[in-house]
Amino acid sequence: MNLELRFFATFRKAVGQKVVEREYDDDATVGDVLAAIESEWPELVGEILDDDGDIQPQLTILKNGREVVHIDGTETELDDGDRLSVFPPVAGG
Repeated sequence: MNLELRFFATFRKAVGQKVVEREYDDDATVGDVLAAIESEWPELVGEILDDDGDIQPQLTILKNGREVVHIDGTETELDDGDRLSVFPPVAGG
């Protein structure tokens, strides 16, 4: 399946662009894709997934605009053409 990956703030800097399209296996989950992202961009290792393979608690990961923690977390299923957005922690005021 083809996915659109969107990166914001410091993640965009690490990846070098805001939007990337990648192909994944048809049965890939959000956790599979996030692990693949960390493999492709070594600067992101440990920044997205913790040692147990769970999403770092301060991150926001959206599937088509909906937070995956409110779906099935890393087990959230994906479909061809889905958009996965990765937001780092936000601070400021």
